[in-house]
Amino acid sequence: MKKQMWTFVIAVLVIVFGLVVLAVPIAKAGDDGPNVIDRDSVAYGRTYSEWSAAWEQWSYSIPVAHHPLFDNGDCSVGQSGPVWFLGGKFCANGASCSYTGVVRTCTVPSGKALYFPVFNGEDSALEESVAENPGVEAYQQIATMRSYEDGGMSIANVSCWVDGAPIPKLKERFRVQSLAFGFTIPADNLLKSVYGNDNFVAGTYFPAVDDGYYVMLSPLSEGPHTIHFHGFMPTYNFTLDITYHLTAEK
Repeated sequence: MKKQMWTFVIAVLVIVFGLVVLAVPIAKAGDDGPNVIDRDSVAYGRTYSEWSAAWEQWSYSIPVAHHPLFDNGDCSVGQSGPVWFLGGKFCANGASCSYTGVVRTCTVPSGKALYFPVFNGEDSALEESVAENPGVEAYQQIATMRSYEDGGMSIANVSCWVDGAPIPKLKERFRVQSLAFGFTIPADNLLKSVYGNDNFVAGTYFPAVDDGYYVMLSPLSEGPHTIHFHGFMPTYNFTLDITYHLTAEK
C-alpha cells in the first residue's frame, strides 16, 4: 500500500513539475542577452516563419500616406493581436532618403510582444512580373525567389541591442525564412512608391517570400526602452541603422 502511495505521489510530482517547466517563460534575460524568444519556439500561436509572413502582410497592407516605415505614421498603425511589429525604412523612389541614423519615438502597450526584422529582404511574383523581370516566369517561382534572397542574406552583417544589451550570436540564432505567403496591397501601396511604378495596382497576390534576421521580444516592462538594430549587405554596399525609443504603457 505504501509503495502504491509513493508511486502515486511521485507521479503527481512529475506531472506538477512538468507543468511548472512548461510554464517557465520561453524568453529570459541575463547571460543570454535581452528578453528574446527563441527562434525555434511557437510563440503566440505561430512560428517565426509564420510571423515573418505576417510581418510582410502587415507592411504590404498599409497605405504609404500612413505607413510607419515611411515615417508617415505612428508605430501603432495597423497593429492588432498580442504581437506588434516594428521595422526598418522604406524610401519613396529611392531618392533623397537615408537608411541610417533613423530614430523613432513611440508608445507601445506593455502587454504586447514585439516582432521585427533586424535586416530582411523579400521578393514576390508581382514584383518580378511588373518591375524586375517582366515576362520571365522562371523568376516568379518560389524556389528562384528564395535563392535570390538567400544570396544576399547569407553574407549580411547584423546586430541588435535592447536597452544597451546586445543579442548574442544574432546571425547564427535568428535567421528566418518565411512561409510562401499571399498579400494584399491598397491603391497607395509601398511597391508603387518604392519602385516609382504605377503598374502595381491594388489587389491580392501570391506568392511572395521573405528572408532575414528576425527577433521577437517578450512584452516590455512599463517605462522607457531603446531598441537599436543595424545591418549591412556587402553585395549592394547597403546599410540599415534604426533606433526606436519606446515607452511601454498599460
